[in-house]
Formats: sequence, structure tokens, C-alpha cells
Amino acid sequence: MKKPQRTLKRSTGQLAAVLGVSALVLTACGTAPEATETAAASTHPGAADYTGCIVSDSGGFDDRSFNQSSYEGLMKAKKELGIKTKEAESQAATDFEPNLSSMVKSGCDLTVTVGFLLADATKKLAKANPDAHFAIIDDNSIDAENVKPIIYDTAQAAFMAGYLAAGTTETGKVATYGGMNIPTVTIFMDGYYEGVQYYNEQKDEDVKVLGWNADKQNGTFTGDFENQGKGKTNTTNFINEGADVIMPVAGPVGLGTIDAVTEANANGKDAKVIWVDSDGYNTVPNGKEYILSSVVKLMGEAVDKVVTADVDGNFDNAPYVGTLENEGVALAPFHDFDSKVSDEMKSELDQIKADIISGKIEVDSPSSPK
Repeated sequence: MKKPQRTLKRSTGQLAAVLGVSALVLTACGTAPEATETAAASTHPGAADYTGCIVSDSGGFDDRSFNQSSYEGLMKAKKELGIKTKEAESQAATDFEPNLSSMVKSGCDLTVTVGFLLADATKKLAKANPDAHFAIIDDNSIDAENVKPIIYDTAQAAFMAGYLAAGTTETGKVATYGGMNIPTVTIFMDGYYEGVQYYNEQKDEDVKVLGWNADKQNGTFTGDFENQGKGKTNTTNFINEGADVIMPVAGPVGLGTIDAVTEANANGKDAKVIWVDSDGYNTVPNGKEYILSSVVKLMGEAVDKVVTADVDGNFDNAPYVGTLENEGVALAPFHDFDSKVSDEMKSELDQIKADIISGKIEVDSPSSPK
């Protein structure tokens, strides 16, 4: 099947950052086991005196999404290197600056801030503390020598997910919705939408996407990353409109989608979910049997690499950009659906991945890293 080159360009996505009232949780963690420290000492001599820290956004470290994946990356570095760690879990936007300030005051060598919404606080604290190092997930707006962006071109993997959804739907309708209308959310929705359009072009089909229009850059959002009830309502509405593959881009709100799909399927529907950020099959507390695949950002690996480089004295502010080529983003395994995804679809997805990497297919969301 011939794959023509395709360029996808859209108008600039809207930025938003609003969250509610506060609480601060600050926890210090001890050192890694002695054996790990001994092994690390020979290859990473700076590890014993190094403290790596992390501040979550309001989703918390158990969000089964990007906060949790980033935290696990720091814990991996702790185990491998024998560094000390500290963490601060934010409950609301008002916690961001106090949490970051606490990290700096407690002697953190590098502090990872998780999410676009922490950009203002990170920029302020980095400017006030030029000797401290910071790494921020999902933001590339800070131009500072001591801040390293960790960003992802998730539109690439989401394009594959959209193609998969279009090739899997039995109703001819699929859906997606976001938590907040911010670039790190809409980049998934752009890729998903365009993957469906590509499927339609290749197969002469007319699969519809509910919840997002990449041409107009507008769609369905819950307005936050906490209210699972809104996620359930959105998903129920999509299912009632005929969608049978739904991709929530909303952190813990996506658990509402799992609930809605579980109920709908118990009543005779055959709906499926595509998760984002982490492999939902491994992270959601229930309903994993309905997860077709996930659009994964390998944040843990990136955090581990950035911390290790800093321990070894090799910190720099050049952005880390996760792509399909460097395996920073990926389409997760199909797990329980593996036998139901045809060999033809698997082969086509492999070819699409290769074509995106080579540039034959150009996936260009307005929110993609430039």
C-alpha cells in the first residue's frame, strides 16, 4: 500500500492554566540500599552527595499518568545511582511555587517539575536560584541556562492511535476529549484526528471524530484534570452518539471514561478506550480489559537520563524531545486485544511508524515541538 507524503498544519492552540485551592505535602525519602550505592559509587562518584527532587502538578503522583511516570523515573534513578530524593505533591496551582521553593531550600541539586502548568513557578524559582538545576516536563517556554525542557511529540504516536481507532471502529465513529485546552493536551487530539483522516484517505472510508476538530482547533474539554464524573458524562454522551473507541486526554479524569465504557458494555455495547501518557493496561485500577492501546510518553526514562547526566556533571539546557525515532513516544501493546487486531493492521501501523520517522508522513500539530 503506497503511503503518500502528507503535511498536517493547523492554527495555534489555546493556552490555559487555571486550578483551585491549596495543600502542601512534602516528603523526604532516604537513601537507596547500600549495595546500589556501592555499585553507583564506582561509575557515578557524585551520586552519594546528590539530591534529586520532583514537584507534581495537581494530579498527584498516583494519577496513573504523567505525574506517576515522571516520579517512577526519579525512583529508578534513586535505585540505580544511590542518590537521595525529595518530593512535593501539589493539590492545586497555589501549591506550585511553595513546593518548588521548599525543594530549593532543602538543597535539591535538580528539581523536576511535572507539567506545563508549573512553567511560571519554575521560571521564577530558576531565575532566583541560578546555581540550582531544574527540568520541566511538557514545557519549552523557559529560556534559562539552568532549566532543561523535557518535551514530547506525542502527535506522532497519537496519529498511529487514530489510524488504529479508525480501523477498529464498528460504528464508523470514534471520539476524544481533553482535560484542559492547553498544548500538551491538544497535541494528542491533533494527532488522533489526523490519524483518522489518513485512514479515511487510504481506505476510502468516512470515519467521524467526535470531540475534536483539528482544522478549527476546538472540541470537548472537562476544564480540569480531577473531575472523573465529567469524564464519565462526556464518554456516555459520545457512546450515545455512536462512538465506540474513545481517547481521553485528561489524566485521572480518564478513569470516568473507563467507568462509562464498563457500564455501556455491560448493557450490550462494545466500546473501547485508548489511554494516554502511560500504558493504561498496566496502570488503571480496573477496566483494563477495555483498553485497546495507549499513546505512551516514556517520561520515566527521560527523567532517569536527565538526572543521571546531572549527577555526572553533564547538565545542559538543550531540550530533550521524545519522538517515535528515539522511542520517547510509542503506541503501547494491544494486550487483551492483540489477537483481535489483524496482522494487516499491525503491518500498516509498522509502516506508518517508519514513514513518520523517515518524514514521508509529516505529522505537524501546532503544539508539536519546534
